[in-house]
Amino acid sequence: MPVLIKNGRVITADSDRIADVLIEGEQIAQVGTSIDCSDAEVIDATGKYVFPGFIDPHVHIHLPFMGTNAIDDHASATKAALAGGTTTVIEMICPGPDDEPKAAFEEWKGLAEAGACCDYSFHLSVVRFDELAKQQVRDLVANEGVASFKVFLAYKGALDIPDEHLFELMEIATELGVIITAHCENAEAVDAMQKRLIADGRTGPEWHEPSRPRCVEADGVSHLCAFAELTGAHVYIVHTSCRAAVEQAMEARDRGVNVFVEAVAPHLVLDKTCAERPDFEGAKYVMSPPLRDAAEHDHLWKALASGQMLTIGTDHAPFNFRGQKDMGLDAFTLIPNGIPGIQERVDLVHTHGVCTRRIGLQDMVSTCSTNAAKIFGMYPRKGEIAPGSDADVVVYDPTYEGEFTHSESESQADYNGYEGMPRKGRPDIVLLRGQIVARDGRYAGDGGGGHYIPRQPTH
Repeated sequence: MPVLIKNGRVITADSDRIADVLIEGEQIAQVGTSIDCSDAEVIDATGKYVFPGFIDPHVHIHLPFMGTNAIDDHASATKAALAGGTTTVIEMICPGPDDEPKAAFEEWKGLAEAGACCDYSFHLSVVRFDELAKQQVRDLVANEGVASFKVFLAYKGALDIPDEHLFELMEIATELGVIITAHCENAEAVDAMQKRLIADGRTGPEWHEPSRPRCVEADGVSHLCAFAELTGAHVYIVHTSCRAAVEQAMEARDRGVNVFVEAVAPHLVLDKTCAERPDFEGAKYVMSPPLRDAAEHDHLWKALASGQMLTIGTDHAPFNFRGQKDMGLDAFTLIPNGIPGIQERVDLVHTHGVCTRRIGLQDMVSTCSTNAAKIFGMYPRKGEIAPGSDADVVVYDPTYEGEFTHSESESQADYNGYEGMPRKGRPDIVLLRGQIVARDGRYAGDGGGGHYIPRQPTH
């Protein structure tokens, strides 16, 4: 049966108007005024926003890390995504240094096929780079629709990639037209500072941020951009936490470097005092790069409004406070890094960005959906409301007011890092390829149904 969304305020990256949206099958068939379809299921969107389905360009679901594994599976994480209005996620595949890239891709894709409720694609982390790995990288681009790869300039001895491999990988990326996403810090500096702090007895979660300060992150951005300038590669800097790092990227962009910059929700609304909470509760907020001073918030929001930063993800990495985060009771270096947030992102951006007038509604669509679709080769199938696009649509109620609570979370993590914070607006109805999958901020689908989205090189 066709679906007709009537009288909503249809907001895309480049338009804002009262219109109807007709969905036939899995695609949008028509956008216009006074559309009539007698056999359609009608959704009255009067007084509500109609957005393209949101895209989270940076999530971790299956994540082996520090001897444990993230607590979500693909079912729970993607139900949380849909409840929050996110209809497509790009998951980071994070193999170990001995794993073959092809085998890692097949493992992650198999897990997603078995449980994902929203659509999904992948970035593949490159931590092994022998001749077999190089060939498999090429094969994954040619045959499996992988068009982006991840590198870590952090986590010395575990995930970091040496410069000679980084340089060659970026040359290959330029040749193939794919993009390199990067965690930018200085692995050597972080390692040295952590060892010093631990030796001095500074072992609590409050010392995580001092072990990897802003200058370390800015240095990583500068380093990556120098290699991009030399090789011509397109690079995408993930979870950028501070003004100094953004400025390094903008200096490189001014020189002609093809660099895109991502913000993530925690760095926009939380600050380092969260990681300083007593009784080890600060461990809930240990992530890398770490939370910074609250003064950084305005810098990041302004960078989003001006187009210096183009996307907002989550870096969703859910570890339980009890039984996982407490692995680091005696040393902050052993706390699994990350925070859950895949469900809360869109409402956090609306509450702290749109409602405070830091960004506009069209900025919200651009940074939370359309720009990611364009950068990562999914546009206009995703990130748009137009004939022929996938019928991923969010009918959003801007009048809703409440709080973020763990009790409403679909994630399996045992806490919500935004607990008790005000919430203005929430998804009223979420459609994935024409099917209603969430209502009133809760998952309402039948389970499963997510599709893998292969991507073609676009750079």
